[in-house]
Amino acid sequence: MRKDHRSVRLTAAIAGIAAVLALAGCTASSTPSPSSPSQPEGPSVLASGLEAPWSIVVLDDGGALISQRDDGKVLEVTASGVLRTVGTVPGVVSGGEAGLNGLVVREIDGIRWLYAYHATEDDNRVVRMPLTGEAGSLRLDAGRVEDVVTGIPRAANHDGGRIAFGPDGMLYIGTGDAGRRERARDRTYLGGKILRVTPDGDPAPGNPFGTAVYSLGHRNVQGLAWDDTGTLWASEFGQDTWDELNRIEAGGDYGWPDHEGKAGAADVIDPVAVWKPADASPSGIAMVDGTLFIAALRGERVWSFDPSHPDTEPWRARFTEEYGRVRDVAAGPAGRLWLLTNNTDGRGQPREGDDRLVQPDFVEG
Repeated sequence: MRKDHRSVRLTAAIAGIAAVLALAGCTASSTPSPSSPSQPEGPSVLASGLEAPWSIVVLDDGGALISQRDDGKVLEVTASGVLRTVGTVPGVVSGGEAGLNGLVVREIDGIRWLYAYHATEDDNRVVRMPLTGEAGSLRLDAGRVEDVVTGIPRAANHDGGRIAFGPDGMLYIGTGDAGRRERARDRTYLGGKILRVTPDGDPAPGNPFGTAVYSLGHRNVQGLAWDDTGTLWASEFGQDTWDELNRIEAGGDYGWPDHEGKAGAADVIDPVAVWKPADASPSGIAMVDGTLFIAALRGERVWSFDPSHPDTEPWRARFTEEYGRVRDVAAGPAGRLWLLTNNTDGRGQPREGDDRLVQPDFVEG
């Protein structure tokens, strides 16, 4: 592992990202004159040398936070192009697919909280701690860690890990079945679910079963995003046959382990889209200017489509094999797509500079 004090500079595309950050509201004194985001000059590597990164959080100042699964570190990519360590989430115990996974930032009553999904010796859990300081000097107040949700089952595989705040202000948590496939449809088991809780971790008002469970029958949820109508979408790893993209309904049962892919069964909700695992293994998802993007690990690409016409609009595979495994995607400044590679997690083939946060070329059509 690299030491905490290491600082990784941007690669040759500093000017390109600075221009994009200028469009997002940076002052003219800090960045060159902006160029049009509709005519990108080329892909920009925003950060490199990452170690098993998992989640991107885009910040209001145009920078970002990144989680590293295996060492529990949270990194800041500043708008000026420096990669620095914000802190280490206490109590992270990594192994297999477990470790430090999803992050999200939320200000509540004047306190800016960093929420983190991570594994301990005994469980997966969501915690929060204050994120203090200004851009370029952010730090975690690790002495004020608060448990939000505990007791999510942990295993070597199928640990879920994506968290996101919805338009309703509630926290949504994607979990995996932790190898207990027979319990994914069990309402009393937190694995194989999408959970919905208040910012403090209580079951959210209006939940279908009066508990934290919002939907069930999932194998391994790793992506959560809402479209412009407020509809929740979730990506899900299948087993050997079909990976899925699901349109989530409160109380919905998505059928795992009794069904994988589009079953047409009366007692479950079918996915909107399916892929062979070799073409997908979907992880993070994001809405960018009305288009839904889905990161694909084994498929080494990003899938995209218009969620307002999921049954008629064509799916498009973008950046196939350009960056290797893609773990997460996010809406960057000025409506640009950011993606996070994941070639150093033990399953990929690292390339020079991996892993990286990238703003790729984007071509419509």
